[in-house]
Amino acid sequence: MKRAARLLNTASAILTSGVAADSTAEHYRAGFHNPVMFAAPVVSSIAFTTAVAGAADPARRPMVGRLVFTASMLTGLVGLAFHLINVSRRPGGWNSSSVFYGAPMAAPLGVTMAGALGLAASRVAASSDGIDGRTLGSLAAIGLIGTSVEAAVLHFRGAFHNPFMYAPVMLPPVAAAALAAASLGRGRRARRAARTLLGMTSVLGVAGTAFHAWGIHRRMGGWRNWSQNLLAGPPLPAPPAFTGLAFAGLAALDLLHSGRRS
Repeated sequence: MKRAARLLNTASAILTSGVAADSTAEHYRAGFHNPVMFAAPVVSSIAFTTAVAGAADPARRPMVGRLVFTASMLTGLVGLAFHLINVSRRPGGWNSSSVFYGAPMAAPLGVTMAGALGLAASRVAASSDGIDGRTLGSLAAIGLIGTSVEAAVLHFRGAFHNPFMYAPVMLPPVAAAALAAASLGRGRRARRAARTLLGMTSVLGVAGTAFHAWGIHRRMGGWRNWSQNLLAGPPLPAPPAFTGLAFAGLAALDLLHSGRRS
């Protein structure tokens, strides 16, 4: 159970670090015109610190950690509402241009997912019966599909000019399907396939960050013009979300395996 709790806290830390960096950059680009825009980077930074502490010592069960992760979940839901309003108020309302270039609708759910994984980690660390592996597996699978859909929208906007841009659209849904099959009790072979695909998805998150860094390098001025290209280039904090969600899926498989032995 300790390994599963560490994986969940690590997953939460990865997601919150990405949200903190991405929301800071995007909201800074928008001039923080709404004071509520400070909530995402502040809450996700606090949640990141809490998740790192939990990964270092899963046995800790501070009440403050549960409060932080609950606040993280609520912050994401409030952010989703604001992003939906932003898209609806763009010229033309709900059309493809507004969806592509308006506030990213799925982005706030990253901090919500991170909070849910942090709460799950505290329950797993507290008791072997704290959370069902099937529930966690379903949650991770949904997160992988949602993140893949967001990548599909952004990479479609980039015209899939690099064949590797298809990878985050194709691999994570397959890993999510394998994880769902394993969660439904399809046997050892299904769990082995899910573990392999989730491992590949975790590597995909690291590779995606490298590709995004290369994309920033290719912009005018490259990394010497980092203050502009970090804001205008491909988002560096986005790909690691696949790594975090893959870790959550691996934690679910550990819980499923433990449940079958008991």
